[in-house]
Amino acid sequence: MLWNADIVPWLTWIFPAIGAVLSLVLAKTGRTRDVTVVILSFLGWLMAAFMIPNLFNPPAKGYLDVQTSWLGLPGSATVSIGMLVDPLSIILANIVGFLGLLILIYSLKYMEHDPGATRYWFLMSLFMSGMLLLVMADNLIVFFVGWKIVGLCSFGLIGYYYNDAKEHWIGGPAPFSFWKPSKCGLKALLVTTLGDIMLLGGILLLFSYSHTFNFVDLFNTASTWLRGMAGSPGVIALTAILLLGGPLAKSAQFPFQEWLPEAMSGPTPVSALIHAATMVKAGVYLVARLLPIFFIGYWMLDLPEASVFFVVAAAIGCFTLFLGASQALVSQELKKTLAYSTMSCIGYMMLSLGVSGLSPNALVDGVSSGIFFLINHGIFKAALFLCAGIIIHSSGSIYMSDMKLSRRKMRFTWLFMWIAALSLIGLPPFSNFWSKDGVLIACLQGGQYALFAVALVTVILTTLYVVRFMGMIFHKEQINEANEAPEKEVSALMLAPVGVLAALTIAIGLIGPLVSGFLSNVFKNYYTSLFSSLPIANSVASVNTGSNVLLLDVAVAIGSTSMALIGLIPAYRLYISHRASPEGIISKHSTLRRVYKFLWNRWYMEAFYNKVFVNGALAIKDLSIRFVERPIDHAWNVGVPSFFTEVHKDLKKVQTGILEVNMLYFIVLLVALLLVFWWLGVL
Repeated sequence: MLWNADIVPWLTWIFPAIGAVLSLVLAKTGRTRDVTVVILSFLGWLMAAFMIPNLFNPPAKGYLDVQTSWLGLPGSATVSIGMLVDPLSIILANIVGFLGLLILIYSLKYMEHDPGATRYWFLMSLFMSGMLLLVMADNLIVFFVGWKIVGLCSFGLIGYYYNDAKEHWIGGPAPFSFWKPSKCGLKALLVTTLGDIMLLGGILLLFSYSHTFNFVDLFNTASTWLRGMAGSPGVIALTAILLLGGPLAKSAQFPFQEWLPEAMSGPTPVSALIHAATMVKAGVYLVARLLPIFFIGYWMLDLPEASVFFVVAAAIGCFTLFLGASQALVSQELKKTLAYSTMSCIGYMMLSLGVSGLSPNALVDGVSSGIFFLINHGIFKAALFLCAGIIIHSSGSIYMSDMKLSRRKMRFTWLFMWIAALSLIGLPPFSNFWSKDGVLIACLQGGQYALFAVALVTVILTTLYVVRFMGMIFHKEQINEANEAPEKEVSALMLAPVGVLAALTIAIGLIGPLVSGFLSNVFKNYYTSLFSSLPIANSVASVNTGSNVLLLDVAVAIGSTSMALIGLIPAYRLYISHRASPEGIISKHSTLRRVYKFLWNRWYMEAFYNKVFVNGALAIKDLSIRFVERPIDHAWNVGVPSFFTEVHKDLKKVQTGILEVNMLYFIVLLVALLLVFWWLGVL
């Protein structure tokens, strides 16, 4: 590691935190404030980059735990906090730092004339700082602090346009309902907070048995305290579910996914940061971080309950990847389509991490493929959202049906967005082709053939919705020059970050096998070191080689590419060449109309939540006011003052103002106190 190994991990999140503070100090300086935040974000990413050499030359233990004393306790005990430098934290810190920097550079132009820019820069910089803090934290307490910072900043950024001006509403189009930004932010806060409460419960359960919050100590002593936890049937399973509650809510996985589409009410760079670099990736990170605990319990200690962690993560991830892709097929809003896409992609990552624990031989490939998918998704999804900001600005509408953009006038935006879109599909030679196939291979290695089938078929849906939104934006049928958007390409300051991301997508795609192999070796060495004293170390360290593995890779590549082509052919006819009309096809078949309605209504999940939770809470409003709030209000604001008034009236009667009587009261009180002390044995 370059620089001082003890200071670099801390500076990774401290620099963006300083940027957040300085954005307030420099609030009236305009461009100076903005550039200062960008520079400090760059320094934060630079600190993360200084840790990259550890991936190539890891320490003997596989990690560095840079600790410092925090609180002194009676005696010689201290409470320490620290930064954990290992492959997982290094990779995530660099993704967050790099993508966050590009998004902030984009914001220099995008938010140039916004009246609330100081609030924007403060929240964005603090958002990055919180995400980097939770990624680098070596214990669950510091992690949870960063976790909550991310949640609170997302609330402020999603509801950024809190004055609810109509031009910032999302949803619709009329006659369908709209969402106001202030309610969108509140919805995200409430749903993710529910997951946070579950997560906190899981953390407390872990501590009650392990007596530590430190990640390394949790791993090293897991074989001891997990046996104690297993003594109470159901506790391990309960802990696994509670710990997964936070990641599933944060990453918008079923059944917590309904907040994410409405998170599009914030500025487009906010959407890019939430979907590409922070927030939803925090849940994936936590699952990957806690995974070794339950792997030890399941494969070394033979505790069947530990498998709940992997089964739930894999099953929910698989369902969500299909759910998100299906809803993206019918969405009319560009950013909301990309939001559904994020749900689906995060589902692939959760699936990969889940199946990694269902076989000792799948651990390395499952984790490395999930993290590789996370890296690629961060790059191409950031590009897609930044392009979406350009497109919405140029077209003046959030609806794809209203976008009449010229790929001739906006050739760079068109090119960069197609590159990112093809990577999202997973076509070769783009980056996501390799990570998507890695997830599918991990499913087969874990023996999860049903999950593999769902993930494979979802490639068809992904291709359909990707070509659909690209066709609706840039490939309208018979658009006259007079109907094209008059705007030309936006500022180079906004295009440059998108171009960098598009170039990275191609570059990683061209060397995909090398990157995939490197990540596999990194995590193989890490887990071998982590489990070195355990019997499962040899299984984890084993590397699958030979013609059978090569045949499996080729077969999966052919299968996934075939699924993409199956979706590409009808999608091209419907949305690029316009040889058929999707509206016409749907109108002719009652079954397709019912399916469309089902998908348009988001599988009726939002309606169910509104009816049960929102309307349910409103239904008991009158009862709670009548039997809870009013009695408490009356008791406190009427009863207490009345009590003291009556006491005052009674005491006033015994107060004569005569000195002899007052002295008598004093002597009686003194005698009573002496008798009480004598009875208690004090005298």
